Amino acid sequence: MSNQQNGITPRYNPLESMQKRFDEAVKILGLDEQFANVLRVPNKVVAANIPVTMDDGTIKVFEAYRVVHSSHLGPSKGGIRYSMDVNLDEVKALAAWMTWKCAVVNVPYGGAKGGIKCNPREMSKGELERLTRGYTLAMRNVFGPDQDIPAPDMGTSAQEMAWIVDEYSKIVGQNAWAVVTGKPLILGGSLGRVEATGRGVMVSTRSAMVKLGMKPTETTCVVQGFGNVGSISAKLIAQLGVKIVGISDVTGGYYNPDGINVNEALSYVANSPLRSLDGFKGGKNISNAELLELPCDVLVPAAMEDQITPENADRIKAKLIVEGANGPTTADADAILNKKGIMVVPDILANAGGVTVSYFEWVQNRLGYYWTEERVNRRADRVMKQSFDNVFAASEKYGVNMRIAAYLVSIDKVASTLKLRGSF
Repeated sequence: MSNQQNGITPRYNPLESMQKRFDEAVKILGLDEQFANVLRVPNKVVAANIPVTMDDGTIKVFEAYRVVHSSHLGPSKGGIRYSMDVNLDEVKALAAWMTWKCAVVNVPYGGAKGGIKCNPREMSKGELERLTRGYTLAMRNVFGPDQDIPAPDMGTSAQEMAWIVDEYSKIVGQNAWAVVTGKPLILGGSLGRVEATGRGVMVSTRSAMVKLGMKPTETTCVVQGFGNVGSISAKLIAQLGVKIVGISDVTGGYYNPDGINVNEALSYVANSPLRSLDGFKGGKNISNAELLELPCDVLVPAAMEDQITPENADRIKAKLIVEGANGPTTADADAILNKKGIMVVPDILANAGGVTVSYFEWVQNRLGYYWTEERVNRRADRVMKQSFDNVFAASEKYGVNMRIAAYLVSIDKVASTLKLRGSF
């Protein structure tokens, strides 16, 4: 969903937000400026213009990017988003966040991100297939199971990943299942992958609630965004015994202080023609901006970047924010949330369940041996809980908030690798 539709003007640059936090962490770590300079900028930026024959016979050209921020810890990893909001600064910020995210959960990947400026909702399946295959062809020297591994993101799904696998396999002359993650199960996908990001958000929420002494049955939660991450987060957090009082998607928010039946909402979306919450009767209709300011204990922003800003941060009533989306809080809003004593579990930790299970999928592809869903979930939960504990320990050690602590853990890891490799 675009920031404009959320009633929040897109004046914030996610790249600037990322770099402000990076600089703060570098200062605390006392990291040598020359290493900081290497990690501050992406390794590689690839831009392409992709001509696609549309269904009406006309040819349209689409602007596309792939940014590889780092490959110091291993092949770069990151999703591909199809959205009209795609721009180079956003893709650079998302690629850097992937570097820190992989490092914070101890996954041997660097960070990358891709994006195509398009509106997938207005394109036919055939047009999307031609666009995806064209993008794969344009990025054939970037992608690779040992180089750069894409995954689905906003506006993309397992179907786009299947097309990438097929196109890339044709280019290299053999089946290359490990070139992407988030694939359909039948093409080497992993059980548990679809739920992985939302499940990681739930584990982070549960871990934070323990630290804050919050009892699930006495806790209320609001979830912004009802796509893959938001809907699964809401469902799994509700299963802990927490009362979900607000949900939203691009059509608006829905508030019910007595609790929303998440399974009913999921069923409503699955059966609605536009697969949205539009017209949902399980709560009072409010705007996305109002949703963020509802009285609740836990707030899960799982929609878009730049939702919590200096304009609205002071009106947020939650005690705990768990970031399901990438970059939902601007750097300037952090100080306000800190002052209010709100714990924020940052995006690079909270939503890292997705990349953790993506790593498991890649490992299974390389082994040619596939795990049960129970094993995938057990291992992912263990990684997420351990990562939360590591970041919490760093926040206490350095006397900083959870976000800066997550940056400290991840930057320290990547910088140490960089020094040991000494690749200059």
